[in-house]
Amino acid sequence: MPTHQLDYFASLVSEDEHLPLTEAAIAIAQHAYPDLVVQHVMDEIDALAEKLKQRVNKEMSGLQKLQILKQFFYKELGFGPNRNDYYDPDNSYIQSVLASRRGIPISLALLLMELGHHIELPIKGVSFPNHFMIRLSLPQGEVIIDPLTGTSLSKQELQEMLDPYLDAQGYRGEYQLPLAAFLRTASAREILSRYLRNLKAIYSQQERWERLLGIQQRLVILLPDAVEEIRDRGLALAQLDYIRPAVDDMRRYIDEVPDASDFEEIQAQLIELEQRLRQIEINRPPLGPLAIQDQRQLLHPLKPLHQSRVLRPSLRIARQHLVHIGVRHPLRAPNHPAREPLR
Repeated sequence: MPTHQLDYFASLVSEDEHLPLTEAAIAIAQHAYPDLVVQHVMDEIDALAEKLKQRVNKEMSGLQKLQILKQFFYKELGFGPNRNDYYDPDNSYIQSVLASRRGIPISLALLLMELGHHIELPIKGVSFPNHFMIRLSLPQGEVIIDPLTGTSLSKQELQEMLDPYLDAQGYRGEYQLPLAAFLRTASAREILSRYLRNLKAIYSQQERWERLLGIQQRLVILLPDAVEEIRDRGLALAQLDYIRPAVDDMRRYIDEVPDASDFEEIQAQLIELEQRLRQIEINRPPLGPLAIQDQRQLLHPLKPLHQSRVLRPSLRIARQHLVHIGVRHPLRAPNHPAREPLR
Protein backbone atom coordinates (compact mmCIF):
# COMPACT_ATOMS: atom_id res chain seq x y z
CA MET A 1 0.00 0.00 0.00
CA PRO A 2 1.58 3.31 -1.09
CA THR A 3 2.60 5.16 2.04
CA HIS A 4 2.29 8.59 0.41
CA GLN A 5 -1.45 8.02 -0.12
CA LEU A 6 -1.96 7.29 3.56
CA ASP A 7 0.14 10.33 4.45
CA TYR A 8 -2.02 12.45 2.15
CA PHE A 9 -5.23 11.18 3.74
CA ALA A 10 -3.77 11.76 7.20
CA SER A 11 -2.94 15.37 6.31
CA LEU A 12 -6.51 15.96 5.11
CA VAL A 13 -8.15 14.67 8.30
CA SER A 14 -5.66 15.98 10.83
CA GLU A 15 -7.85 18.87 12.03
CA ASP A 16 -11.61 19.00 12.49
CA GLU A 17 -11.92 22.73 11.93
CA HIS A 18 -10.55 22.71 8.39
CA LEU A 19 -11.27 19.15 7.32
CA PRO A 20 -12.00 19.18 3.54
CA LEU A 21 -14.81 16.63 3.46
CA THR A 22 -15.20 16.24 -0.29
CA GLU A 23 -11.47 16.00 -0.96
CA ALA A 24 -11.00 13.44 1.82
CA ALA A 25 -13.93 11.35 0.55
CA ILE A 26 -12.46 11.33 -2.95
CA ALA A 27 -9.03 10.41 -1.58
CA ILE A 28 -10.44 7.28 0.07
CA ALA A 29 -10.71 5.69 -3.37
CA GLN A 30 -6.93 5.78 -3.84
CA HIS A 31 -6.63 2.50 -1.94
CA ALA A 32 -8.56 0.81 -4.77
CA TYR A 33 -7.50 3.17 -7.57
CA PRO A 34 -3.88 4.09 -6.78
CA ASP A 35 -3.53 6.20 -9.95
CA LEU A 36 -6.53 8.36 -9.09
CA VAL A 37 -5.77 12.09 -9.18
CA VAL A 38 -7.98 13.74 -6.59
CA GLN A 39 -7.71 17.19 -8.17
CA HIS A 40 -9.13 15.87 -11.45
CA VAL A 41 -12.24 14.67 -9.61
CA MET A 42 -12.52 17.99 -7.80
CA ASP A 43 -12.31 19.74 -11.18
CA GLU A 44 -15.14 17.59 -12.51
CA ILE A 45 -17.35 18.57 -9.59
CA ASP A 46 -16.41 22.22 -10.07
CA ALA A 47 -17.45 21.99 -13.72
CA LEU A 48 -20.88 20.71 -12.69
CA ALA A 49 -21.11 23.47 -10.10
CA GLU A 50 -20.42 26.12 -12.77
CA LYS A 51 -23.34 24.83 -14.80
CA LEU A 52 -25.53 24.89 -11.72
CA LYS A 53 -24.50 28.44 -10.79
CA GLN A 54 -25.74 29.69 -14.16
CA ARG A 55 -29.26 28.66 -13.13
CA VAL A 56 -29.42 30.67 -9.89
CA ASN A 57 -29.08 34.29 -8.82
CA LYS A 58 -28.66 36.12 -5.54
CA GLU A 59 -32.31 37.15 -5.40
CA MET A 60 -33.52 33.56 -5.23
CA SER A 61 -34.73 32.13 -1.96
CA GLY A 62 -33.22 29.03 -0.40
CA LEU A 63 -36.29 27.02 -1.38
CA GLN A 64 -35.96 28.09 -5.01
CA LYS A 65 -32.27 27.15 -5.04
CA LEU A 66 -33.10 23.77 -3.55
CA GLN A 67 -35.68 23.08 -6.24
CA ILE A 68 -33.19 24.04 -8.95
CA LEU A 69 -30.48 21.86 -7.38
CA LYS A 70 -32.80 18.85 -7.25
CA GLN A 71 -33.91 19.38 -10.86
CA PHE A 72 -30.29 19.67 -11.97
CA PHE A 73 -28.97 16.73 -9.93
CA TYR A 74 -31.73 14.15 -10.35
CA LYS A 75 -33.42 15.11 -13.63
CA GLU A 76 -30.73 16.68 -15.81
CA LEU A 77 -27.70 14.76 -14.57
CA GLY A 78 -29.66 11.61 -13.72
CA PHE A 79 -28.11 10.75 -10.34
CA GLY A 80 -29.83 8.05 -8.31
CA PRO A 81 -29.44 4.64 -6.63
CA ASN A 82 -27.76 1.71 -8.34
CA ARG A 83 -30.65 -0.74 -8.10
CA ASN A 84 -28.93 -3.35 -10.26
CA ASP A 85 -25.84 -3.67 -8.07
CA TYR A 86 -26.42 -1.81 -4.84
CA TYR A 87 -23.40 -3.38 -3.11
CA ASP A 88 -20.84 -2.52 -5.78
CA PRO A 89 -18.02 -0.68 -3.94
CA ASP A 90 -17.90 1.80 -6.80
CA ASN A 91 -21.21 3.18 -5.56
CA SER A 92 -19.15 4.70 -2.74
CA TYR A 93 -16.23 6.08 -4.74
CA ILE A 94 -16.96 9.63 -5.85
CA GLN A 95 -15.14 9.43 -9.20
CA SER A 96 -17.15 6.31 -10.09
CA VAL A 97 -20.42 7.87 -8.92
CA LEU A 98 -19.74 10.85 -11.19
CA ALA A 99 -19.12 8.53 -14.13
CA SER A 100 -22.07 6.18 -13.60
CA ARG A 101 -24.49 8.65 -11.96
CA ARG A 102 -25.25 5.87 -9.47
CA GLY A 103 -24.51 5.82 -5.76
CA ILE A 104 -25.71 5.11 -2.25
CA PRO A 105 -27.20 7.64 0.18
CA ILE A 106 -23.94 8.93 1.62
CA SER A 107 -22.05 9.29 -1.67
CA LEU A 108 -24.96 11.11 -3.32
CA ALA A 109 -25.30 13.28 -0.20
CA LEU A 110 -21.65 14.32 -0.42
CA LEU A 111 -22.12 15.51 -3.98
CA LEU A 112 -25.31 17.39 -3.07
CA MET A 113 -23.57 19.06 -0.15
CA GLU A 114 -20.66 20.14 -2.35
CA LEU A 115 -22.89 21.47 -5.14
CA GLY A 116 -25.08 23.22 -2.58
CA HIS A 117 -22.01 24.96 -1.18
CA HIS A 118 -21.28 26.46 -4.61
CA ILE A 119 -24.71 28.14 -4.72
CA GLU A 120 -24.67 29.22 -1.06
CA LEU A 121 -27.08 26.52 -0.01
CA PRO A 122 -25.77 25.19 3.33
CA ILE A 123 -26.80 21.54 3.09
CA LYS A 124 -25.69 19.43 6.05
CA GLY A 125 -25.29 15.70 6.49
CA VAL A 126 -27.39 13.73 8.95
CA SER A 127 -26.13 10.37 10.18
CA PHE A 128 -29.61 8.89 10.46
CA PRO A 129 -29.65 5.18 11.44
CA ASN A 130 -29.39 2.90 8.40
CA HIS A 131 -29.96 5.67 5.85
CA PHE A 132 -27.83 8.78 5.52
CA MET A 133 -29.89 11.97 5.09
CA ILE A 134 -29.29 15.62 4.33
CA ARG A 135 -30.91 18.61 5.95
CA LEU A 136 -31.36 22.26 5.13
CA SER A 137 -32.56 25.12 7.31
CA LEU A 138 -35.02 27.35 5.46
CA PRO A 139 -37.28 30.19 6.67
CA GLN A 140 -40.15 27.76 6.21
CA GLY A 141 -38.48 25.30 8.61
CA GLU A 142 -36.08 22.36 8.62
CA VAL A 143 -36.14 20.14 5.54
CA ILE A 144 -34.90 16.53 5.73
CA ILE A 145 -34.19 14.97 2.33
CA ASP A 146 -33.48 11.43 1.17
CA PRO A 147 -30.36 11.84 -1.03
CA LEU A 148 -31.26 8.74 -3.07
CA THR A 149 -34.30 10.41 -4.60
CA GLY A 150 -34.41 14.03 -3.42
CA THR A 151 -37.67 13.40 -1.61
CA SER A 152 -38.45 15.55 1.43
CA LEU A 153 -39.49 13.40 4.38
CA SER A 154 -42.13 14.20 6.98
CA LYS A 155 -41.69 13.55 10.70
CA GLN A 156 -44.06 10.61 10.43
CA GLU A 157 -42.06 9.05 7.59
CA LEU A 158 -38.82 9.54 9.47
CA GLN A 159 -40.29 8.01 12.62
CA GLU A 160 -41.48 4.98 10.65
CA MET A 161 -37.96 4.53 9.31
CA LEU A 162 -36.48 4.95 12.79
CA ASP A 163 -38.81 2.59 14.70
CA PRO A 164 -37.15 -0.70 13.58
CA TYR A 165 -33.80 0.65 14.76
CA LEU A 166 -35.24 1.70 18.13
CA ASP A 167 -36.79 -1.74 18.57
CA ALA A 168 -33.56 -3.55 17.67
CA GLN A 169 -31.48 -1.41 20.01
CA GLY A 170 -33.93 -1.55 22.90
CA TYR A 171 -34.48 2.21 22.88
CA ARG A 172 -38.05 1.98 24.11
CA GLY A 173 -39.90 2.95 27.26
CA GLU A 174 -37.71 4.92 29.61
CA TYR A 175 -34.78 4.53 27.22
CA GLN A 176 -36.61 5.81 24.14
CA LEU A 177 -34.87 8.66 22.35
CA PRO A 178 -36.80 11.35 20.47
CA LEU A 179 -36.63 11.63 16.70
CA ALA A 180 -34.75 14.92 16.97
CA ALA A 181 -31.82 13.12 18.60
CA PHE A 182 -31.19 11.31 15.31
CA LEU A 183 -31.49 14.37 13.08
CA ARG A 184 -28.54 16.40 14.33
CA THR A 185 -25.92 17.60 11.88
CA ALA A 186 -23.02 15.18 11.49
CA SER A 187 -19.44 16.44 11.57
CA ALA A 188 -17.09 15.85 8.65
CA ARG A 189 -15.21 13.23 10.68
CA GLU A 190 -18.45 11.41 11.52
CA ILE A 191 -19.46 11.41 7.86
CA LEU A 192 -16.11 10.01 6.76
CA SER A 193 -16.19 7.29 9.43
CA ARG A 194 -19.63 6.17 8.27
CA TYR A 195 -18.44 6.35 4.68
CA LEU A 196 -15.46 4.12 5.43
CA ARG A 197 -17.51 1.67 7.50
CA ASN A 198 -19.85 1.11 4.56
CA LEU A 199 -16.84 0.01 2.53
CA LYS A 200 -15.59 -2.01 5.47
CA ALA A 201 -18.87 -3.93 5.51
CA ILE A 202 -18.68 -4.62 1.77
CA TYR A 203 -15.12 -5.84 1.69
CA SER A 204 -15.39 -7.96 4.83
CA GLN A 205 -18.56 -9.58 3.47
CA GLN A 206 -16.73 -10.30 0.20
CA GLU A 207 -13.59 -11.43 2.07
CA ARG A 208 -11.48 -9.05 -0.01
CA TRP A 209 -8.89 -8.65 2.70
CA GLU A 210 -6.41 -6.51 0.75
CA ARG A 211 -9.10 -3.95 -0.01
CA LEU A 212 -10.36 -4.19 3.56
CA LEU A 213 -6.89 -3.44 4.90
CA GLY A 214 -6.79 -0.22 2.87
CA ILE A 215 -10.04 0.86 4.47
CA GLN A 216 -8.91 -0.15 7.98
CA GLN A 217 -5.70 1.81 7.63
CA ARG A 218 -7.76 4.91 6.93
CA LEU A 219 -10.17 4.25 9.76
CA VAL A 220 -7.26 4.02 12.20
CA ILE A 221 -5.94 7.33 10.85
CA LEU A 222 -9.35 8.99 10.99
CA LEU A 223 -10.26 7.65 14.45
CA PRO A 224 -6.96 7.31 16.31
CA ASP A 225 -8.67 6.74 19.68
CA ALA A 226 -10.98 3.98 18.40
CA VAL A 227 -9.04 0.94 19.57
CA GLU A 228 -11.63 -1.40 18.03
CA GLU A 229 -10.49 -0.19 14.61
CA ILE A 230 -6.93 -1.18 15.52
CA ARG A 231 -8.29 -4.61 16.49
CA ASP A 232 -10.06 -4.90 13.16
CA ARG A 233 -6.95 -3.86 11.27
CA GLY A 234 -5.15 -6.66 13.08
CA LEU A 235 -7.80 -9.16 11.97
CA ALA A 236 -7.43 -8.01 8.37
CA LEU A 237 -3.64 -8.23 8.61
CA ALA A 238 -3.95 -11.78 9.95
CA GLN A 239 -6.07 -12.79 6.98
CA LEU A 240 -3.32 -11.50 4.69
CA ASP A 241 -0.63 -13.38 6.63
CA TYR A 242 1.04 -10.22 7.93
CA ILE A 243 1.58 -11.95 11.22
CA ARG A 244 3.82 -9.57 13.14
CA PRO A 245 1.77 -6.37 12.61
CA ALA A 246 -1.40 -8.38 13.25
CA VAL A 247 0.02 -9.48 16.59
CA ASP A 248 0.98 -5.89 17.43
CA ASP A 249 -2.53 -4.59 16.73
CA MET A 250 -4.33 -7.34 18.60
CA ARG A 251 -1.95 -7.11 21.54
CA ARG A 252 -2.60 -3.39 21.77
CA TYR A 253 -6.34 -4.02 21.78
CA ILE A 254 -6.38 -6.50 24.66
CA ASP A 255 -3.86 -4.39 26.61
CA GLU A 256 -6.02 -1.26 26.31
CA VAL A 257 -9.42 -2.92 26.72
CA PRO A 258 -8.94 -5.79 29.23
CA ASP A 259 -12.65 -5.81 30.01
CA ALA A 260 -13.77 -6.08 26.36
CA SER A 261 -16.59 -8.52 25.70
CA ASP A 262 -14.49 -10.25 23.03
CA PHE A 263 -11.31 -10.33 25.14
CA GLU A 264 -11.09 -14.13 25.36
CA GLU A 265 -11.70 -14.65 21.63
CA ILE A 266 -9.12 -12.09 20.59
CA GLN A 267 -6.64 -13.38 23.15
CA ALA A 268 -7.03 -16.94 21.84
CA GLN A 269 -6.46 -15.70 18.30
CA LEU A 270 -3.45 -13.74 19.46
CA ILE A 271 -1.89 -16.74 21.21
CA GLU A 272 -2.16 -18.83 18.04
CA LEU A 273 -0.63 -16.07 15.92
CA GLU A 274 2.24 -15.62 18.38
CA GLN A 275 2.91 -19.36 18.30
CA ARG A 276 3.02 -19.33 14.53
CA LEU A 277 5.30 -16.30 14.56
CA ARG A 278 7.74 -18.11 16.86
CA GLN A 279 7.65 -21.13 14.55
CA ILE A 280 8.44 -18.90 11.58
CA GLU A 281 11.40 -17.38 13.42
CA ILE A 282 12.75 -20.80 14.36
CA ASN A 283 12.43 -22.33 10.89
CA ARG A 284 13.30 -19.33 8.78
CA PRO A 285 16.66 -19.59 7.00
CA PRO A 286 19.08 -16.65 7.31
CA LEU A 287 17.93 -13.72 5.20
CA GLY A 288 20.07 -11.46 3.08
CA PRO A 289 19.69 -7.66 3.04
CA LEU A 290 17.23 -7.67 0.14
CA ALA A 291 14.99 -10.30 1.69
CA ILE A 292 14.89 -8.45 4.98
CA GLN A 293 13.35 -5.49 3.16
CA ASP A 294 10.44 -7.65 2.07
CA GLN A 295 8.03 -7.69 5.00
CA ARG A 296 5.74 -10.16 3.32
CA GLN A 297 8.54 -12.67 2.93
CA LEU A 298 9.70 -12.05 6.47
CA LEU A 299 6.26 -12.58 7.99
CA HIS A 300 4.72 -15.18 5.71
CA PRO A 301 3.91 -18.35 7.69
CA LEU A 302 5.13 -21.81 6.83
CA LYS A 303 1.55 -22.87 6.15
CA PRO A 304 -0.86 -20.37 4.47
CA LEU A 305 -3.51 -18.99 6.78
CA HIS A 306 -6.38 -20.26 4.65
CA GLN A 307 -5.11 -23.83 5.11
CA SER A 308 -4.31 -23.63 8.80
CA ARG A 309 -6.39 -24.55 11.81
CA VAL A 310 -6.63 -20.85 12.73
CA LEU A 311 -8.95 -20.25 9.77
CA ARG A 312 -12.30 -20.98 11.37
CA PRO A 313 -11.93 -18.85 14.51
CA SER A 314 -10.22 -16.15 12.49
CA LEU A 315 -13.04 -15.87 9.97
CA ARG A 316 -15.66 -16.15 12.68
CA ILE A 317 -14.10 -13.33 14.69
CA ALA A 318 -13.50 -11.26 11.58
CA ARG A 319 -17.11 -11.49 10.49
CA GLN A 320 -18.32 -10.79 14.01
CA HIS A 321 -16.34 -7.57 14.22
CA LEU A 322 -15.83 -6.44 10.65
CA VAL A 323 -19.39 -6.76 9.39
CA HIS A 324 -21.72 -4.36 11.15
CA ILE A 325 -25.21 -5.86 11.12
CA GLY A 326 -27.66 -3.03 10.57
CA VAL A 327 -31.44 -2.84 10.85
CA ARG A 328 -33.24 -3.18 7.57
CA HIS A 329 -36.13 -0.97 6.58
CA PRO A 330 -38.29 -0.71 3.44
CA LEU A 331 -35.91 1.63 1.62
CA ARG A 332 -33.00 -0.84 1.79
CA ALA A 333 -31.87 -2.36 -1.52
CA PRO A 334 -34.74 -4.74 -2.43
CA ASN A 335 -32.58 -6.85 -4.75
CA HIS A 336 -30.33 -7.96 -1.87
CA PRO A 337 -32.63 -8.78 1.04
CA ALA A 338 -30.11 -10.79 3.05
CA ARG A 339 -27.27 -8.31 3.00
CA GLU A 340 -26.24 -5.40 5.14
CA PRO A 341 -27.76 -2.12 3.91
CA LEU A 342 -25.41 0.62 2.77
CA ARG A 343 -26.13 3.96 4.30
